Amino acid sequence: MAIQSSSPKILLVKLSSLGDILHNLPLVWDLRARLPNAQIDWVVEEGYVHLLEPLLSREGFKGIDHIIPFGLRRWKKKIFSRNSWKELFAFKKRLQDSSYDIVIETQGLLKSALVCFLARKNPDAVIAGLANATQYSGYEPLARLFYKHCVQVPIDCHAVDRSRWVMCSALNWPLVGRSTTPQFYPQKFLDSLPEKILPGLQKPYVLCFHSTAREAKRWANENWVTLGKELSQRGYHPVFPWGSPSEKLISTQLASQIPGAIVPPAFSIEEAFSVIAGAALTVGVDTGLTHLAAVLGKPTVEIYCDSPRWKTEGYWSESIRNVGDIQASPNVAEAIKASFELLA
Repeated sequence: MAIQSSSPKILLVKLSSLGDILHNLPLVWDLRARLPNAQIDWVVEEGYVHLLEPLLSREGFKGIDHIIPFGLRRWKKKIFSRNSWKELFAFKKRLQDSSYDIVIETQGLLKSALVCFLARKNPDAVIAGLANATQYSGYEPLARLFYKHCVQVPIDCHAVDRSRWVMCSALNWPLVGRSTTPQFYPQKFLDSLPEKILPGLQKPYVLCFHSTAREAKRWANENWVTLGKELSQRGYHPVFPWGSPSEKLISTQLASQIPGAIVPPAFSIEEAFSVIAGAALTVGVDTGLTHLAAVLGKPTVEIYCDSPRWKTEGYWSESIRNVGDIQASPNVAEAIKASFELLA
């Protein structure tokens, strides 16, 4: 499609989860670079709105014009509640406040394709989405029924590259490749990010994100203990965050074996920005909060144990080290070496 207007109305649909949303952020700045006057709106699960708020257009830069929260996860839990249906209809009304010229859906799931269907669109609007699955990512072929433009992407495709592939195909642009370093958050936001010290935290500290949704992606507890002791001996406080009672139990067990280690109170996604900003280093498995540290440009060691490194590795900064790979969990010496390279 050739863009007929210098100020088209564009809807991005990426609902979840944390890491997937982060790796979709470069689209906002890729679009702004060529269409500075476009209206860019984004539909996202309500629990992840805080990830997008720093991109809202304000004095000094243009980013996202409107964030449209989607409460599907909560509505499904109370499907027979009148309030749930009331909120769903309110969501639909808000989704139809604008008539979109371009809808870009990079998740490939039926729920996100249905959002494309509900949005108000111009008669000749482009509705673009994935034509095929990529390895190790969720995909529902029925979603293709809701697109006008199905985009074939490489089967082994980094999450950032995949989103760019769909966007560029939808707009008939040359592919934005890795020679254009992806931007995630405005520099003004990064420069002003406050460092938040949670109760019990002591500087200098290293965040150790050991938890992840899939057990096979975890790094062995004994490796965390060995790494933690090395950090402790050099004057750093290893910090073991958690998000559930079972994760807190593991954090407590790990910290009990490491001098100076800390188990902090639970913190929100919104608080995570500042907690990460205050850390000397983040070391974590393939999980959303580790990727948040990487996209914030903070010193980060990403540990891959049972997921492919090519899919989400941080390739945009010298402050990131990626160790391990699918079915090739890194040994503790690799993680220690990478950590102290960044702490040097």
